[in-house]
Amino acid sequence: MVTEEKEKNTNEAVFSKDTYMFWYDRMLLIRRFEEKAGQLYGRQKIRGFCHLYIGQEACAVGAATALRKGDKYITAYRDHGQPLALGTHPNAVMAELFAKQTGCSKGKGGSMHMFDKEVGFLGGHGIVGGQIPLGAGIAFAEKYNKTGNVCICYMGDGAVRQGSFHETFNMAMSWKLPVIFAIENNGYAMGTSVQRTSNVTDLYKLGSAYDMPSYPVDAMRVDEVHTSVAEAAERARAGNGPTLLEFRTYRYKGHSMSDPAKYRTKEELADYKNQDPIEQVKSKILELGHAKEEDLKAKDKEIKQIVADSVKFAEEAPYPDPSEIYKDIYIQEDYPFTTN
Repeated sequence: MVTEEKEKNTNEAVFSKDTYMFWYDRMLLIRRFEEKAGQLYGRQKIRGFCHLYIGQEACAVGAATALRKGDKYITAYRDHGQPLALGTHPNAVMAELFAKQTGCSKGKGGSMHMFDKEVGFLGGHGIVGGQIPLGAGIAFAEKYNKTGNVCICYMGDGAVRQGSFHETFNMAMSWKLPVIFAIENNGYAMGTSVQRTSNVTDLYKLGSAYDMPSYPVDAMRVDEVHTSVAEAAERARAGNGPTLLEFRTYRYKGHSMSDPAKYRTKEELADYKNQDPIEQVKSKILELGHAKEEDLKAKDKEIKQIVADSVKFAEEAPYPDPSEIYKDIYIQEDYPFTTN
């Protein structure tokens, strides 16, 4: 299959008021949460690695409305946005950043290893490309159990250079697994641009070697993300296998909190901020008369308070008991082995 640029018709798509307001609410929540996380990292309230999702909010939120209950999500270490988009309480995410017992991974995972199986989020993973075969494995289980569910597997543009990417694509297409592979192409693998790492800079074309349906997506537009993911999910549920989506997005901050991002120009950053996904939805909401400017300002104030409350919750929560280090290592209930 030779994949080509696919023209989307989302300019003419009609979405409900509830959908637009949900997109605005969840993307703004992620933005304000991440801004606060960055501030707290600077105050050493949050330790270790920390990769912010600012600018990429549409990648998570658009998929959340396109998929259904029971579908699964997995990603790399830039993973605060997905659980927030899916409905994990900000308290649980913030507490995890603080390494507290009440965190969504019981304080053991931190920034890079968020999990919340209740909303179908099967984790952020710290090994570059490590989540790609896991995503296919989750899809295999869904197919084997005939659930009708799909798995969306996120990865960064740097991860497509890993062997696991290509090995997984081969198996996923051979077995027609219900998986959506989503490359969050924010232009840089840490500080190295896509142009400096590959002769193929249209990353969606990498799927053509496996005859995988593969498309580029303007992921600064949440409606484009929604539409492309919905189409891929329909294809997967029909038994037609995986799809590769190249989400063309941008991160406003450095790769991590230790990255000053001096490898890009101020003009480049400003150009992408002019395409801000939240501002685009805000403009559409105002244009359609779904809300007034003062309503959206009130929503922003409400979300800032939610984030502030999550910080208070995390501050006051207890650290895990030292004995917790021995728990959640093996699933002893399912495998009751004994040692002499």
